[in-house]
Amino acid sequence: MSVHVPPAPAIGIDFGTTNSVVARSAGDGAVRLAEFAAPDGASSVFRSALCFWQDDALRGGLGHEAGPWAIAEFLADPQGSRFLQSFKSVAASATFEHAPVFTKRLAFEDLGRTFLDHLIAHAGEALHDLPERIVVGRPVRYVGARPDPALARARYAGMFARFGSEVHYVYEPLGAAYGFASRLSDPATLLVADFGGGTSDFSIVRVEAPDAPRRCIPLASAGVGIAGDRFDFRIMDQLVLPLLGKGGTYRSFDKVLEIPPGHFADFSDWSRLALMRNRRTLAQLGKLQHAATDPAAIGRMIAVVENELGYGLYEAVGAVKRDLSSRTEAVFAFEGEGLSVSAEVRRADFERWIAPDLAELEAGVDRVLARAGLEPGQIDHVFLTGGSSLIPAVRQIFERRFGEMRIASGDELTSIAHGLALIGSAPDLAEWTVDEVEEA
Repeated sequence: MSVHVPPAPAIGIDFGTTNSVVARSAGDGAVRLAEFAAPDGASSVFRSALCFWQDDALRGGLGHEAGPWAIAEFLADPQGSRFLQSFKSVAASATFEHAPVFTKRLAFEDLGRTFLDHLIAHAGEALHDLPERIVVGRPVRYVGARPDPALARARYAGMFARFGSEVHYVYEPLGAAYGFASRLSDPATLLVADFGGGTSDFSIVRVEAPDAPRRCIPLASAGVGIAGDRFDFRIMDQLVLPLLGKGGTYRSFDKVLEIPPGHFADFSDWSRLALMRNRRTLAQLGKLQHAATDPAAIGRMIAVVENELGYGLYEAVGAVKRDLSSRTEAVFAFEGEGLSVSAEVRRADFERWIAPDLAELEAGVDRVLARAGLEPGQIDHVFLTGGSSLIPAVRQIFERRFGEMRIASGDELTSIAHGLALIGSAPDLAEWTVDEVEEA
């Protein structure tokens, strides 16, 4: 005779490249998302960002903030602060040792613990009196050309030791799968595709009937180091940077030469743009503008750098990406001090720019099916989650293989944390955890 094991209280943490979400299960099947204080009002989504500044009055000489508060501090004083976003992307990188922050050298674990301290503080009562079970999501494949999953696991252990509780690691798409399975009343085979900021992950799960001793059984997982950040950069590179001089020419004596692409390297990350605002770089750009065959374009580039418009520019890029998810044409428009730019863009153009990335996503879907030993016709449900799941060309990858009727989506930013909290409450938690083994 089997012994009923009651669900245990648990915390599920989706530590994302762009955003982080925390959910709490009371052990009775109910899950509540943590709400974080923010400058513009409370939110269940907390930006995965840090800002540091020098403050001799504080222990260690550094002030710091995280989440939306970090963005606010950075925008208030870009030159006097050090901003770090998407630091999760270096977790598996052996080439990353320390982040230079003024006179300090901070390891990944230092950054992670500082981030968690602020995340907990801004959550108020929601993260007080933590339960023993903490479930942390991890990508199936970490970002980078040669990611080291064992190194990432060691760094995560140092970061999440901050909780002082029993910490378990579960593939992020499995969290979404577990949450989706709670909606099903019949046995089914489920494919989950999770599109984050840095990675896209796929998992296949067998869902048994609600009264089965073990409700969900993981079958296979796969991942690709491509997601929302890559799509944003495609728009920046193809649509915006040509307005700022990329691809243009300049005169050097009796020759006309193409402007070196190195001038635009820091536009891949809006926070790096603030570091370009220094006397040497602005002097170089001034000389380039004087020699350029289109000096107005370089003038627009100078305005972005000099007036610290990088954050707003990337927000406008994100807005046009979202517009193209619901419309076939959109207008990129941005206005800031000394700068006003706009350009029409078609969804077809965007899909052409991201075509190489879409091909890699399709290959990831093929891999997870092959690992599970299944054909597309054997998948009963497909659940798409994460912001990029709203992009029509991404959704079409799954419609072509599985048919529109099998596809569901929703809770794009919170479904993983919700499912991780449920897994944490389950008696078969150990069956869901993963070790350092990489699933490429």
